[in-house]
Amino acid sequence: MTTAPWRDPALPAAARVDDLLSRMTLEEKTAQLYGVWVGAATDGDGVAPHQHDMTADYDWNELITRGLGQLTRSFGTAPVDPALGARALALAQRRIAAAGRFGIPAVAHEECLAGFTAWRATAYPVPLAWGAAFDPPLVEEMGRAIGRDLRAVGVHQGLAPVLDVVRDPRWGRVEETIGEDPYLVGTVGTAYVRGLESAGIVATLKHFAGYASSAGARNLAPVRAGTREFADVTLPPFEMALREGGARSVMAAYTERDGVPASADPELLTRLLREEWGFTGTVVADYFGIGFLQTLHRVAGTPAQAAHLALAAGIDVELPTVKYYGETLVAAVRAGELPEELVDRAAHRVLLQKCDLGLLDEDWQPPSPESVDLDPATNRALARRLAEESVVLLDNPDGLLPLAPDTRVAVVGPRAADALAMLGCYSFPSHVLTHHPEVDLGIDIPTVLESLRGELPDAKVTFTEGCGVSDPDPSGFTEAIARAAEADVCVAVLGDRAGLFGRGTSGEGCDVADLTLPGVQGELLDALVATGVPVVLVLLTGRPYALGRWHGRLGAVVQAFFPGEEGGPAVAGVLSGRVNPSGRLPVSVPRVPGGQPWTYLQPPLGLAGEVSNLDPTPLYPFGHGRSYTRFAWEDFSGPDAEIGTDGSYDLSVTVRNTGGRAGAEVVQLYLHDPVASVTRPDVRLIGYQRLELAAGGSARVTFRFHADLSAFTDRAGRRVVEPGDLELRLGTSSGQAREVARVRLAGPVREVGAERRLRCEADVLRN
Repeated sequence: MTTAPWRDPALPAAARVDDLLSRMTLEEKTAQLYGVWVGAATDGDGVAPHQHDMTADYDWNELITRGLGQLTRSFGTAPVDPALGARALALAQRRIAAAGRFGIPAVAHEECLAGFTAWRATAYPVPLAWGAAFDPPLVEEMGRAIGRDLRAVGVHQGLAPVLDVVRDPRWGRVEETIGEDPYLVGTVGTAYVRGLESAGIVATLKHFAGYASSAGARNLAPVRAGTREFADVTLPPFEMALREGGARSVMAAYTERDGVPASADPELLTRLLREEWGFTGTVVADYFGIGFLQTLHRVAGTPAQAAHLALAAGIDVELPTVKYYGETLVAAVRAGELPEELVDRAAHRVLLQKCDLGLLDEDWQPPSPESVDLDPATNRALARRLAEESVVLLDNPDGLLPLAPDTRVAVVGPRAADALAMLGCYSFPSHVLTHHPEVDLGIDIPTVLESLRGELPDAKVTFTEGCGVSDPDPSGFTEAIARAAEADVCVAVLGDRAGLFGRGTSGEGCDVADLTLPGVQGELLDALVATGVPVVLVLLTGRPYALGRWHGRLGAVVQAFFPGEEGGPAVAGVLSGRVNPSGRLPVSVPRVPGGQPWTYLQPPLGLAGEVSNLDPTPLYPFGHGRSYTRFAWEDFSGPDAEIGTDGSYDLSVTVRNTGGRAGAEVVQLYLHDPVASVTRPDVRLIGYQRLELAAGGSARVTFRFHADLSAFTDRAGRRVVEPGDLELRLGTSSGQAREVARVRLAGPVREVGAERRLRCEADVLRN
């Protein structure tokens, strides 16, 4: 028996794919360019097409005779036992392979924004909490664990991470981002990509590009970012995750910039992504994004025109289901309206990826495990570590925290006793189970209330909700005030409810007009403070909220960004003192709620000044966070120096834990460029190092700055390193510099490209 060249694993992948494409009909090639949205049968008997108002009508059995590019969310569509889901997916893959001439299975993809979005799978902290931890190695470990779970049940591709940089915290999807700084987003996001890819899962970077810069913080609004903002803030995390993380897929954003939708932009998806950055993987559409070219953007008058625009721009795969890249595409090619070469280009990329995944090999078999545990103890321990590291102690002016073990505690607030208070909108319970109220959560999610009772067994803990998350009813205030008045301390647990498209206070399509706490929670907090009992404010949110109204009136403030299934014990551990808080803000916390959406990356005119009565200075700056121990910074080494525009410079500091318990300090390196040819942010993060130190322990951290890290986009659109003076500021936040090194760059203006250094390496010597 002679094996066709495309089946021969000894041949180069490109040669195998060339041979396969030469044997395919147009219909078979286009079949590789779309997915079908399915749900796994709860009895393990294959998958069934998902019924949705935007899905196309088709005959599944007839459709798969041409082959199939992708299977969409067989686990993430409805609650299904993981083992039965794996069995159903395996059976579906065998049916797809048997139905087509070439026996090629589909790529199965799932959401994995904060864990595998499947029933009974671990719900990790949301990406904003990853940013708060400032711990890329831990995020990489989490990504690897998520990837292993995906692979165990037959999934090949994960639609994560989100690399959008927060530009307006009123945007509903802030919880899905890593923060407001491109360096933090890039380094943490790249770590997640490395973890996912190391487990054999295709990581998909999204949303490429500019989605978080939508005007007025409205979901899917036009993006009005300028050329330099786009190049210097929006794009760097994607470039880092591709170059250093090895991501094999990119998702085109829904939005448009300067009149051109991302899904129809060859400058973005082909020239920049492929020709300049050298990306060779697949570009997938965000769900229904190709159709939106016709229905929302109105740059296409027909489905065929939408398909042509997307394919020409560089979108290889239509998701989540077939509507534009199927019969519409075939008919357009047959009519001479669209060149078949575009189909071949996309199909070649898709099949190369399938080859890389082993899906073209004759001996490929889908996993079909007898039992699957998607929330083992090792996952939960990892989720706990990340949750604990991500909790930010914003304020503790009089040392009210940790709480005394035998105190009287009144726990008040709508987020204290609700398990869903821990989860973001892309967790399975929040995203899917709201449509299946008869089904249990599938995982154990301790609340703050029950966790605090466990942490303080000798304390007298009472509870009342006080109000709902977003409803305007204050009728519960009376009981809340009474419980607080009886206590030694009141713990007010307030925040968000994650949801979709207005069904929550945070999440996709849950944008807000200002940064006031939802509903009457602010009024409840006022009433609690008025009792005179010390109040500890605990926030479980998907975005920062304005807290200036209570500044100086609270005993302590603790911020957690949807900390996942182990978030309750993590927050309670901070309150009890078992956990020494070490999180740092990945987003600034504003002083006032409205009129000035702001991130710390501001040029001089974006800062407070005499020309306006509005002061945008945040209450708590990016990078801020307190601890229960103290750290001394000693022996700073950062002499004034001159280096070339291609030179490097080292600066060092020793950090000593001078308190009585172990803790973590996050040393942050910021760049200040006093004079440049275009306006620059007053400071921007270019390096950081998390240091875990025992009581009395110390470590010396050395940052190895390279001139490339000062590069920016000039007036001509070139990325350049300019000669001139720089300040390298070591600090505990963007608003507090502890040490300053002055460096002069000498020599010519130097243009830099893909070869430039993207990160500031740090060496740590422990004493």
